[in-house]
Amino acid sequence: MSVKLKRRQFHPSKALRYLSSTEVLELRSTMIASGIRGLARPCLSTTRCLRQLPLRGAPRATIQEGQRRFQSSQGSTFGAAKKLFKAQPYSVSLAAAFILCGAGGLAYANYYYNAYIIGAFHNFPEPVAKELRKALYFTNQDLKPHQAIKFYKKTLRVAEDIGMDPFSDEILGVKFQLAAFMEKIQKYHKAIQVLEIVRNDCLEWIEDYGDKPENAGKRTRVLGKTIGITVKLGELYAGEYVKEPEMAEEKLVWAVETTLRELQRREKEGVKPGEGEWLTPEEMGGSFEALGNHYEERDQHYLSSPLFLQAINLSPPKSCHTAILMNNLSISVAQQDPPATPGKAPVSRPTLVSNARAWAVKAIDVATNIAPPERTDECDLACAVATHNLAEFAEMDGDIAAARLKYEEAKSLSKVMGFTEGIANAEAGLKRLSEK
Repeated sequence: MSVKLKRRQFHPSKALRYLSSTEVLELRSTMIASGIRGLARPCLSTTRCLRQLPLRGAPRATIQEGQRRFQSSQGSTFGAAKKLFKAQPYSVSLAAAFILCGAGGLAYANYYYNAYIIGAFHNFPEPVAKELRKALYFTNQDLKPHQAIKFYKKTLRVAEDIGMDPFSDEILGVKFQLAAFMEKIQKYHKAIQVLEIVRNDCLEWIEDYGDKPENAGKRTRVLGKTIGITVKLGELYAGEYVKEPEMAEEKLVWAVETTLRELQRREKEGVKPGEGEWLTPEEMGGSFEALGNHYEERDQHYLSSPLFLQAINLSPPKSCHTAILMNNLSISVAQQDPPATPGKAPVSRPTLVSNARAWAVKAIDVATNIAPPERTDECDLACAVATHNLAEFAEMDGDIAAARLKYEEAKSLSKVMGFTEGIANAEAGLKRLSEK
């Protein structure tokens, strides 16, 4: 289990347009002349009278003439374009394609800017969003760890200065992103350090303020986030680069116990006003699965089996991940060697293998009956691995022919999906059978 530029303000121009001094004088003279013209007496001088007569401009074009001119210009433009296309068909087509591509590119750029650059940060105040954009740029576009870490820290500092809630989804998300970035650049202990600080802060807030009625909904949200953080810490502690299995077990057990404790409290006391919904069944199942994987890696299969079974019960029945869980349970059951219990007979090996085979067959049935879009690569993986497990179970029973058939089938399935580890395991099984 794994736990995902300041907007430029454009101001309208306030420039004013003025008439030139000559235009003002001409306008004033025209207004005065028009006022005097009606009061003037007849003049004996022909020359003076002619001067007083208003000059008639050219007759205005009629509407019909304007329409004819427009249609004529349209026709001439279309005709010219048609002639140009006949003369240079490839060049015109290429130019049109470039124009369309350019227009499409501009439209997509506008959509991308508004949907991802602006929309993705709409929950953040602009000073915080500005620094976060820089951090993500040096995380995803131009990988520069020192710069990215610098701007992540600056984002959190600015958020604190302007008074953002440190336990809001937005700020917790920034902290999770910082931890994920540390993991990305293989600074696993730094990632653990970040998550431990966030986890301790959350637990401290729950202890100090979580019991207040007005904080009921926030307590539910923060506690759920804390469980997710703890599961991720367990996975990091158990990883090959850290290898602290005791710390991993401590975190994962705490996550499972806290999940069940809160669920039982709600069932016993009822949901308080404002608390909201608790974790979804799939989210709760993730805690069980993580602890089950931990025990399986340590060959404590008698502890991992009940956890996988609980995770299956909480997972959707028609889900590719459910098929994966069933296959994990099959492997765990087949390898069980529980300690002896006084007064109770141990389960026989044939019984364990039979139960394991039943779960592997069920995993294949679930995976093969899921159609797109619900079907994912996990279904193909579950089919390939479960088929390989059936081959091993047949080999345990001494049925060499059935084992060889299943190994060949598992190899074919692995080749189709490019699962190199599955191909290697199937070939190793076939080689082992040929030596018997």
